[in-house]
Amino acid sequence: MKNRITPLILAVALFMELMDVTIISTALPAIAADIGTEPIALKLALASYLVALAIFIPLSGWAADRFGARNVFRIAIFVFMVGSIACAFSDSLFTFVLSRFLQGMGGSMMTPISRLILIRNTPKKDLINAWAWLTLPALFGPLAGPPLGGFLTTYFSWQWIFYINIPIGIIGIILASKYLGGTGFREKRKLDWVGFLLCGTAFAGTIFGLSVVSLPALPPVVGIVTTLVGIAAWYGYLAHARRVPDPLLDLTVFDEHVFKTAMVSGAIFRVASGAIPFLLPLMLQIGFGYTPFESGMIAFIAAGGAIMMKFVLKPSLKAFGFRNLLLVGAFVPSVIAVMHGFFTADTPIWIMMTILFVGGFFRSMYFTSLNTLSFTETPSEQTSSATVISSVTIQLAFALGVAFAAIILELMAHFGTGEVGVREMQIAFFVMASISFFAIGPLLKYNRNVGDDVSGHHTVAK
Repeated sequence: MKNRITPLILAVALFMELMDVTIISTALPAIAADIGTEPIALKLALASYLVALAIFIPLSGWAADRFGARNVFRIAIFVFMVGSIACAFSDSLFTFVLSRFLQGMGGSMMTPISRLILIRNTPKKDLINAWAWLTLPALFGPLAGPPLGGFLTTYFSWQWIFYINIPIGIIGIILASKYLGGTGFREKRKLDWVGFLLCGTAFAGTIFGLSVVSLPALPPVVGIVTTLVGIAAWYGYLAHARRVPDPLLDLTVFDEHVFKTAMVSGAIFRVASGAIPFLLPLMLQIGFGYTPFESGMIAFIAAGGAIMMKFVLKPSLKAFGFRNLLLVGAFVPSVIAVMHGFFTADTPIWIMMTILFVGGFFRSMYFTSLNTLSFTETPSEQTSSATVISSVTIQLAFALGVAFAAIILELMAHFGTGEVGVREMQIAFFVMASISFFAIGPLLKYNRNVGDDVSGHHTVAK
């Protein structure tokens, strides 16, 4: 029972954060009208949230080791709640941007620390179920966001999309205080301030730059320059980390083959899959004429596939092993992404929903298997760096996927009719699907018995 309670408590924070990121998109016009600005200007608020994530995620590992993972986790939820209240009371673009940044500070600590607590509190033999339970409630967040945001904004007010975080956060803090154990790991090491500044600049510059390119609230040149600054800072951190004995992020974690391979494959796959939540609503709403609520309800079926997978993952891993399931989990969603490109306004809804269901099933198979396998060989003293690097990689890959998809649409429109239509969206799906196939390559480097001590596959092989 404990193996379920811990990940479910941690999933409260993930659900709140992931839902918040998507729920705001449907309320942007209402928020803009209320605070006296343009919807496009509010893209800065979305970017400020991502920048806060990028700056403070690298700090989360050090904070958890220094002050205790459970303590920092509860504080992070509280900060996120305060930021939510501040967003609801914002009356100008400036205050709204600052409030979203405060929310991002809290969100930056919740995801990596929840992973850290799970890894350090769960025996290897129970990791598969623990990861499944951790991601199960969180799956609803991104999919429930758009229809819920549309409902609250239409029938109540946009402020309620932030008020809804308060009871969820309170429940999370209470449950974490009562049931959640600490990691049993404390290390009072000094903060690597130079590393923190370089990491913050690297990740914030890259994510903000990609966000500006894909959501042009500012001129694209700003995004390009900021991205280049971020890349330069990243190279600066690489040089810095080699010189100091105790860097903020221990990059020697990449010496471990299982972790390194998982990060490479996962980054490629997330670039492609991260574009789907951006492209699919555009196609359904702008291309096919569905309302935001109808679009959200169609896409929501993918969560059903993801949930269904959770109940068959452990026996599947025991029967076939990590390597085989990862290969299938990467290949099938890539094919599904190609099928998205053949959607038209005349495609029956049941066919679209069936395809989305299958895609959600196999994407969840891939992500849960990869997340479980990633940390199986990571030494305990490196888990904080590994979870932080994993969290930042997810954010960067998602931002890159959305930016790349947006650039494809813009280029197609520029050299075509001048407008983004169904044809442009179809081509974007084809391009992103082709990227997704490249995630299979790194997985072939795994041997057939990788992770068998966790999956129990070797017992079947005998």
